[in-house]
Amino acid sequence: MDSPALPVDVPPQPWTGRFDGDGAEHRRWWQAVTPYSPGTLPTPAAASPGARPAVVLGFGSDAGVRRNQGRTGAAAAPDAIRSALGPLAFHLSRNVYDAGNVTVAGDALEAGQARAGLAITRLLDAGRLPVVLGGGHETAYASYLGVAGSAAVREGLRVGVLNLDAHFDLRDDPRASSGTPFLQMARAEAAAGRELRYAVVGISEPNNTRALFHTAGELGVDYLLDEDCSAEAAHGFVAAFLAQVDALYLTIDLDVLPASVAPGVSAPAACGVPLPVISAVCRQVAASGKLLHLDIAELNPGFDIDGRTAKVAARLVNTLLR
Repeated sequence: MDSPALPVDVPPQPWTGRFDGDGAEHRRWWQAVTPYSPGTLPTPAAASPGARPAVVLGFGSDAGVRRNQGRTGAAAAPDAIRSALGPLAFHLSRNVYDAGNVTVAGDALEAGQARAGLAITRLLDAGRLPVVLGGGHETAYASYLGVAGSAAVREGLRVGVLNLDAHFDLRDDPRASSGTPFLQMARAEAAAGRELRYAVVGISEPNNTRALFHTAGELGVDYLLDEDCSAEAAHGFVAAFLAQVDALYLTIDLDVLPASVAPGVSAPAACGVPLPVISAVCRQVAASGKLLHLDIAELNPGFDIDGRTAKVAARLVNTLLR
């Protein structure tokens, strides 16, 4: 049985959406998602990704973006993504639960990341698939803390980190921010006697300095530039990375997409990777049987247009859980 309770700051709230009827043939996300209560669900005998119930956890944080001198507003993203998910028709074969939100008050980023990390570890160790809705990309370090503390890592699984992002987020700054999480991961892994397995799809060369490319080279980071992200190239790149790992933590920074598709982010992309390519990568990851944990970050509802970016985020989550 699940135990103990998750350290969330805001309990799950009611979901809403279009109503077409109570039958299974009419069901939408808002009707399918139920509050997550540790202790009420049995731990699956087999923790394969397809068998695991998914648990949505919000990480409401602007602190990392603010420290990184970006456009704040991502703290409102978790509920915006829920609102976009709610009306979608529910075709999933797995159960989905909502655990509520961990929120970062003011500049207390590290404390918020630690709470979210603990919640993620507890979900993973209970055989759940955590679906974290950020937040700036400082969300990724909270996810790392959760994955690194889980039984998957303790038992020696080779866990890879696949980032769909225009940026390496390997900035070497004295304070953690939305630009530092993967360097933080690399250093934490080194301190634990392990090596970070990190790959990025969608890197924008003009938006990453030579220093960042140098750091990526030193750390052995695999990457695919946005201009090279054809469907075939992305599929081959992801397949090669998946072959090197036993389990995968997938993180999606919505600024990997063109600004026309994802305008509501801290740093809109001039080029970006086409949405069909990103969607295909998500299907590939879901079909691999290796998805351990996922998060989606950098939605900024205040800069969104017609909820466009939130709808894209919702569609990607829906794809990954199919």
